Amino acid sequence: MAANQQQNAKIHPVSRPAMQKSATKQDLLLARSLNGRARGRGTLTNKAGRFETHATQAIDDGWQEDEPLPPLKTQVQEEKCRTIITRNESPDLPFERSINPYRGCEHGCTYCFARPSHAYMGLSAGLDFETKLFAKPDAVEQLKRELASPGYRPRAIAIGTNTDPYQPIERTYRIMRGILEVLLETRHPVSIVTKSALILRDLDVLSQLAKHDLIKVSISVTSLDRHLCATMEPRAAAPQKRLQVIKELAEAGIPTGVLIAPIIPALNDIELEAILDAAFEAGACEAYSILLRLPREVADLFQEWLLHHFPDRYRHVTNVLRSMHGGKLYDSTPGKRMKGQGPYADMMRKRLDVAVRRLGFTGRKTKLNSDHFIAPQPQERQLSLF
Repeated sequence: MAANQQQNAKIHPVSRPAMQKSATKQDLLLARSLNGRARGRGTLTNKAGRFETHATQAIDDGWQEDEPLPPLKTQVQEEKCRTIITRNESPDLPFERSINPYRGCEHGCTYCFARPSHAYMGLSAGLDFETKLFAKPDAVEQLKRELASPGYRPRAIAIGTNTDPYQPIERTYRIMRGILEVLLETRHPVSIVTKSALILRDLDVLSQLAKHDLIKVSISVTSLDRHLCATMEPRAAAPQKRLQVIKELAEAGIPTGVLIAPIIPALNDIELEAILDAAFEAGACEAYSILLRLPREVADLFQEWLLHHFPDRYRHVTNVLRSMHGGKLYDSTPGKRMKGQGPYADMMRKRLDVAVRRLGFTGRKTKLNSDHFIAPQPQERQLSLF
């Protein structure tokens, strides 16, 4: 009967205008039907990617309650990367280069701005992003080749700016561990953003990087409410565990900051000062925040999630978001997309500034050192004649 459910689906052309609308009643009914199967996942639906010409729509054939579909399992596909260091030219981002060891993220954060990137793989930004992952096992060797390039000049590499490098599959693949070992060997600076306690596994390498002023870490703490975190970020570390990570990293001499991102109106914005207090007490030396961003498919996915879990706050949250983006849920204009405009955005910036000054974060920004870079030896691609 479960097989009948999977086969009993309709295929429709994807309507681009419809993809921009808020969640419909039909979306919510589908979300409820998937709720058991998607337990432990962030989003509720799996709409076709924006480049797909057709979409499938599940229908109830009357057997669902008797024969529920099995839970969604994580699938990992390996891919060979042509390059591993990505160059960034956006004026909104504080880094020039980045590395992403994985595509997709099992943490399942419903608000993740990286979700639309799965469309380039012919997959959905919804449940596919959390369950169909891509690993780059040759990333370490590719990094060595790029660092050995004669024209390479070292600049800090940011890791974790798109998907979390310490998501659960890192336990198996250990790609991040290998990358850090290469960066330590070459004395190359790096910054890391994560919400995973798995980073403590690499405390030995991180400590060595810190001795040469080559590392800084930011731990993402979205809320101190365990229930809210479990709902928004179902497979990420609990908030108290993240604070413990800050404590252990700081005690090991690793410059560690706290990143409050995203700030969501009427959900976690009230916790701003409490998170900063807790992170500072744990040993954080820097603090940042980013307002909620809803690019492309994320807008629909987040609204579905909000309607399902917090229907009483739906109108308030969306109204505040629109007030920051000229009546839209999101404005991708450079210079505006990360900060937002208007009274609410200004208030949140002022609250952060006041709390940072009160606690003493100000003036403790970590500067990374790229003066002692040692290029790895180029790998020979053919045998020597002698």
